[in-house]
Amino acid sequence: MTAPVFVVEHFASGPGGRYVVDGPEGRHAVSVKRLRPGEDVILTDGAGRWADCVVLGTEGKDRLIVQLDSYAEEPPEQPRITVVQALPKGDRGELAVETMTEVGVDAIVPWQAARCITQWKGDRGLKSLAKWRATAREAGKQSRRVRFPEVADLASTKQVAALLAKADFAAVLHSDFDYGSEPLATVELPADGEIVLVVGPEGGVASDELALFREAGAQACVLGRSVLRTSTAGTAAAALLLGRTGRWD
Repeated sequence: MTAPVFVVEHFASGPGGRYVVDGPEGRHAVSVKRLRPGEDVILTDGAGRWADCVVLGTEGKDRLIVQLDSYAEEPPEQPRITVVQALPKGDRGELAVETMTEVGVDAIVPWQAARCITQWKGDRGLKSLAKWRATAREAGKQSRRVRFPEVADLASTKQVAALLAKADFAAVLHSDFDYGSEPLATVELPADGEIVLVVGPEGGVASDELALFREAGAQACVLGRSVLRTSTAGTAAAALLLGRTGRWD
């Protein structure tokens, strides 16, 4: 088991390499994880920079004092994998973000597709986006990542098409087996650059959306014979791509 991960904004240490983790992260380390002197921890900014540390002690219920032993920076993975996720119902959006973060997706773009029942508008939309971002952060820590996925602002269909047009490989998961979709397991993939995958809502990608995405250069793809829910399709597809591109080697 690797050392637990805590998120900090910077790595400026004091005399002797001492660093104090406080606030919510410190409280979690001291009062929930109950870390003790001599235990290993990892500090990260969530953007690839991280430090190996050893616990020196605690102060009160929310201050963890550590010794910073070494610094490192994890380079971005190649190819970069972005999943455009149509808004699911209920809390299935957070489930999708959580599991995609755990498998290793680099970026997640929430998409207001035509057939989405859920609508992100006003304060409700802002709160939902904040939940997705908090979920990505917590799942990144839980899965011991030091580079968390970016969760973009809500995208329109035209914005998604523009994103697809810039990708080195773009695909839309489309489960209409009479449409002529290609198996995602056998399509040719780039060794580096950007892969963008679109996951539609429970009702599927509308025909005009699919036409726009194909015009932007995306291929229609299927995962297999079964039809997955929108909250699990992105995770399954991302895992397939991570394995095929060698990122899980």
